[in-house]
Amino acid sequence: MACGTCSGAHGVCAHATEGNEQTAISAALTRRRVIARLDRLDAKGVSAVNHYTKDNFQLTQSIGFHLNKARNSLLLEMDSALRPLDINGQQMGILLSLNRGMATTPFEISKLLGIDSGLMTRMLDKLEEKRLLERSRSIDDRRVVNLILTEKGKAVATQIPDIAPEVLNHHLKGFSEEEFEEFRRLLQKFVTGN
Repeated sequence: MACGTCSGAHGVCAHATEGNEQTAISAALTRRRVIARLDRLDAKGVSAVNHYTKDNFQLTQSIGFHLNKARNSLLLEMDSALRPLDINGQQMGILLSLNRGMATTPFEISKLLGIDSGLMTRMLDKLEEKRLLERSRSIDDRRVVNLILTEKGKAVATQIPDIAPEVLNHHLKGFSEEEFEEFRRLLQKFVTGN
């Protein structure tokens, strides 16, 4: 089937074939990265237990499915709660990181929050448009961009701790203190791999 961009010789679109090859290459690279990470864990003395196989894997029963649903639900409620401050849940992380001195550059925030550089740039653009932060080049190294909260940004950041805990506590209301600590420990273990 021709796509209109190419001639589609022999009834096959060269772009579709190219896309399928790219998808196959991407999937192979992803598998290699997963295997390499598992090998690193094994090298640390962590024995890998295969909880999922192709025979027992069910989308709605997977940890990834539940983590994704929990994240989406939490972000939706957090975004709603933060609306009066004119920020969202992801922007909250940037403002708190800067306000608490946990990071000062886009790279440090990306690493801390697990946000890719493209999304980070777009979020910083929005926060700068709202006059919540400013970017400046480092005097020591012109390649480094420093982030500084404006007075307005500091005022917004200081209000976040009045709002965010309510949203989190709502989601955790059925947890005992012990369950909460275990849940946090297990999530951290899941994220770090140890």
